[in-house]
Amino acid sequence: MRKLLMSAAAVAALSLAAAAHAETVAITNAKILTAGPAGEIASGTVVIKDGKIAAVGAGAAVPAGARVIDARGGVVAPGFFATGSLLGETEVGSLGNDLSVNNPEIGASFDIQYGLNPGSMQFPVARLGGLTSAVVLPIPAGRRGGDADEEDTDASAYTAGPGGEGSKSHALFSGQGAVIDLGVGDTILTRAKVAMVAPFGSGGAAIAGGARGAEFVALKEAFADVRDYMKNKAAYDRANLRDLGLSKGDLEALIPVVEGRMPLVANVSRASDIRQVLAFAREEHIKLIINGGQEAWMVAGEIAKAGVPVLLNPLDDRPESYEELAATMDNAGRLAAAGVTVALEATGGSAREREMRYGAGNAVSHGMAYDAALKAITINPAKIFGVADRTGSLEPGKDADLVVWTGDPFEPLSQPTAVFIHGQAQPLTSRQTELRDRYKDLGRPLPPGYTHP
Repeated sequence: MRKLLMSAAAVAALSLAAAAHAETVAITNAKILTAGPAGEIASGTVVIKDGKIAAVGAGAAVPAGARVIDARGGVVAPGFFATGSLLGETEVGSLGNDLSVNNPEIGASFDIQYGLNPGSMQFPVARLGGLTSAVVLPIPAGRRGGDADEEDTDASAYTAGPGGEGSKSHALFSGQGAVIDLGVGDTILTRAKVAMVAPFGSGGAAIAGGARGAEFVALKEAFADVRDYMKNKAAYDRANLRDLGLSKGDLEALIPVVEGRMPLVANVSRASDIRQVLAFAREEHIKLIINGGQEAWMVAGEIAKAGVPVLLNPLDDRPESYEELAATMDNAGRLAAAGVTVALEATGGSAREREMRYGAGNAVSHGMAYDAALKAITINPAKIFGVADRTGSLEPGKDADLVVWTGDPFEPLSQPTAVFIHGQAQPLTSRQTELRDRYKDLGRPLPPGYTHP
C-alpha cells in the first residue's frame, strides 16, 4: 500500500511539473533588460510558452489564456550566472566539498558532474539573489581554501604514490567543470565537461617542484604525452609505448583540450604570469580562459588581442598575496573597455553567491558600463562556457530563465517578485525565510520540540 501511495504521489508531482512547464505566462508593463541584441526595452512584454521565451518587446501580444504578471514598472532581466561557483558541490565549507581530489590516477579526468546535489539548501538562497544558472569549476587538490599565498602553494597534498615518489603530473590539472541550473527538481546538469582547470602562478609552481618555469615544462610534456597517446592508442593498450606521465583516464580527458575543443581555465593572478600563459596557449594551440586575473588590467590589450575571456571577482581591491599587488576594483571596467569578454564571480563561498549582483553594481561604480556589467553576469558566461544558444539573454527560442525585479537588480533594495527557470516558476522561499516566518511572531505556540512534557 505504501508503495502504491508513493507511486501516486510521484505521478502527481510529475503531472504538476508538466503543467507548470506547459503554462503560458505573459509579463507585462516591465522594463526589459535583454542582455541581447535588442538591448534595453523601456516598457514591454515577455511571453513564456512551453518553457521557452516566445516573444519579447514593446509590441509583444499577450496570448489568449495566458497567466498575466503585471510587473507594474518593475524590471525583467535574464537569470544571473554564478561563475566559478561552489553551488551544488559544497554545502558547509568547513565540512569539505566535492570540488577537489587527491589521487595519483585522477587529475584531468576528475569530473564534478558526478557529485552534484540537486537538493542543496544553497539553491533557494541563490535564487533569491536572481541566480538561475551556475558554472561550477574544480579547485586545485591540496588547496585548503582562502586566497593567501601559502594556501595556494601547499604542495604537501600532491603525491603520486606511496611515499610521494613518482610523477605529480596528475595534479597539474584540477579536473573538468560543468554548467548547472538552479531550478527545483532532480536534474540540474545543463552541460558537462565545459572546461579543464589548471593552477598557474605560485600554485602551479608548487605542484611542478617550486618554480614557475618547471610547471610549463611539465605541461608541455603532458600535452606531448597526450598527442603521442592519440596517435598510438593501440600500442598503449599493448603496453608497447613509452612510459607516459598521466593515467589513461587523464590522457583521454585531455584530448579535447589538445584538440582545441575544450578550453583550459588558467587560475592566474600576476600580470607576468598571464603573459606566460597567453604565450603557452598560442604555442600549444589551445583555447584559454583566465580565472582570477587580479592584475589582468595591466595586460588588457594583450588579452583582448588573444580573444581570451577573463573570469574575475570585481571586489578584489587589495593585495592578498604577492601575486595581487596591483589588484583594483577598476579591473573589470578596464578590461571590458579594452574589448575583453568579462564574466564576474562572487565571493565568500556558496552561501554568498546571491551577492553577485552587488559585485556587478560595484563594478559599475568603478567604471564598468552598466550594460557590460549586466552581460558579465548573464550572456558572457553563457558564451564562454558554450550554452549561449540556450540561455543568458532574453531572446525568442531560448530557455525562459528570467527574473522579475521590483527595481534595478543591481540595487540592494530591489527584490525578485518572480523567478523562472526553464519557464517554470520557482518558489521565493529559502530555509532562512522559513525560519524567519516560523519565529517572527513570538506570541504563537512553540513547535512541539520546544515544549516541556
